[in-house]
Amino acid sequence: MRVAQGEEIVIARAGKPIVRLVPVEPKPRRILGQDEGLFEVPDDFDAPLPTDLQAYFET
Repeated sequence: MRVAQGEEIVIARAGKPIVRLVPVEPKPRRILGQDEGLFEVPDDFDAPLPTDLQAYFET
C-alpha cells in the first residue's frame, strides 16, 4: 500500500537498483465540448473521392 500512498519503492539486486515502482498519475478528466468552435466539418466531408485518388485505396 505504500506505493498507493505516493511513496516510491526501489528493488535492488546485489545492492544495485534495477526497478523503481512509482504511483501511476491519474488521467485528467475529459471535458465534453472543450474543443467546440476550434474546427468545422465541411458539408462535403463524406463526398466520394476523385477517381484518381480513390485508386490509391483500392486493391
